[in-house]
Amino acid sequence: MTTPRKLRIGVQLHPQATTMAALRTAWEAADALQVDSIFTWDHFYPLYGEPSAEHFEGWSILAAMAATTSHAQFGMMVTCNSYRNPELLADIARTVDHISGGRLILGIGAGWFERDYTEYGYEFGTAPERLKALGAALPRIKERLAKLNPAPLGDLPILIGGSGPKVTTRLVAQYAQIWNGFGTPQEAKANSDIIDTHCANLGRNPDEIERSVLVAPGTDPLAYFALGLTHVIYMVGSPFDLDPLAKAVAIRDEFNT
Repeated sequence: MTTPRKLRIGVQLHPQATTMAALRTAWEAADALQVDSIFTWDHFYPLYGEPSAEHFEGWSILAAMAATTSHAQFGMMVTCNSYRNPELLADIARTVDHISGGRLILGIGAGWFERDYTEYGYEFGTAPERLKALGAALPRIKERLAKLNPAPLGDLPILIGGSGPKVTTRLVAQYAQIWNGFGTPQEAKANSDIIDTHCANLGRNPDEIERSVLVAPGTDPLAYFALGLTHVIYMVGSPFDLDPLAKAVAIRDEFNT
């Protein structure tokens, strides 16, 4: 007998144009709302608004989040594969997972924000080169996770973000337990269907991969859930108004009852 799917609600808190105190207050408030997941992002500069605004590094934030939350899964939406050696990333993730008591999601993607690369001395290259590097890194990450002593406390699911039909979605089918996409419900569903096709070609059960989507505050989560996107994650920047998130949690609780 198949267990009925449940709606999950998450939040991505943007670490730009804010203070660490305000950011911490936001993630603690989100955890108190009993959201299912809390994410930040892996960039070194703001992605919108004032280019010289305040900004904080993501994995340092996750270590603090691990120690000051108790309910939600949490992670990066998503780690840029280019910024850290795969073995080191696996060890960082395992360590943060232990700090949290086993709640970390290891989100990863190929990278795209050129300013991060140029300002911090990484080679930007081309999109196909970055995707090739991601494909090479994922088995190394999984191999290192299997070697680490002690092992992660939790399941440490791998989340891959992106919608490229040929490479990214194939990597999702090969390695991920969670996929994250964008767009309208119909657009996200179309990309999710591509993952199903890759799973069929690889002989993997597509039900092993949770489908998540990033959306704006106020978006109806049930419109996505109806098309198989069961984990709806709201993007929230400073000043971190969580009232729309609380409404989405209430919808989740009523729907899942």
